Amino acid sequence: MDAPAPSAVKGVTRGTRWRADDWLAAADALPVLDLDALTGVGALVVVAPHPDDESLGCGGIIAEARARGRDVRVIVLSDGTGSHPNSILYPAQRLRAVHEAEASEAVRALGLAPDALSFLRLPDRAIPTEGPEAGAATMRIAAAAREAVASAILVTWAGDPHRDHQAAAQLAARAAAMLPGMRLLAYPVWAWSLAPDAPVSEGPPRGGRVDITRRLPAKALAVAAHRSQVTPLIVDDPEGSCLEPAMLARHARPHEILLEVGD
Repeated sequence: MDAPAPSAVKGVTRGTRWRADDWLAAADALPVLDLDALTGVGALVVVAPHPDDESLGCGGIIAEARARGRDVRVIVLSDGTGSHPNSILYPAQRLRAVHEAEASEAVRALGLAPDALSFLRLPDRAIPTEGPEAGAATMRIAAAAREAVASAILVTWAGDPHRDHQAAAQLAARAAAMLPGMRLLAYPVWAWSLAPDAPVSEGPPRGGRVDITRRLPAKALAVAAHRSQVTPLIVDDPEGSCLEPAMLARHARPHEILLEVGD
């Protein structure tokens, strides 16, 4: 039996400021819906701020869409070089090449062809939301959606506590606004690292959870392909990013969340 609807969780209603712990519990209680019901039946454009976000946040959804014969395009916005900024062994150009090779391997595990993946190489930790680069990125997202005849754009949740995830959400929203009828849905990645009492929203989460049980093996392969993020591959930067077991376990669960964006 499904958990109570979000509006029933702890008696909180739309228009009330939510704590992060309550809001995330409500997101985990969203109804399990068929992928087509959430996204429509056209192609999907997945916007990832960094190489690995596509696998962590919606790798199962990508694999499920491909199993149904649907086209999926993945656009990685940043160059990923902010993950290990102090590494001598992996200076920026080499680090970017590593991340892009890992992402290419990851999307192959999810059923995508190499030409379904694009890298915009915007500055990691500083994805712009204004100016020529932001405008060009918005146009690339919109163009990919038009070319693929997409019914939905998927992007990181604007409430994720990472400025690049928030920037990606802004760019994707602008692209979706250019495309009448386009659905815009968000996948949370870092949401569960928010402080329990952090304010996150003026209303309950809307959307649904997608059952990815049959796609978990493919998702596991995709996440594992990002070796620089999930193993101590790069050992000479103590401040470098390596995903903790709790984070990986969270994203190995049998459902992925898609949140409706906008009114």
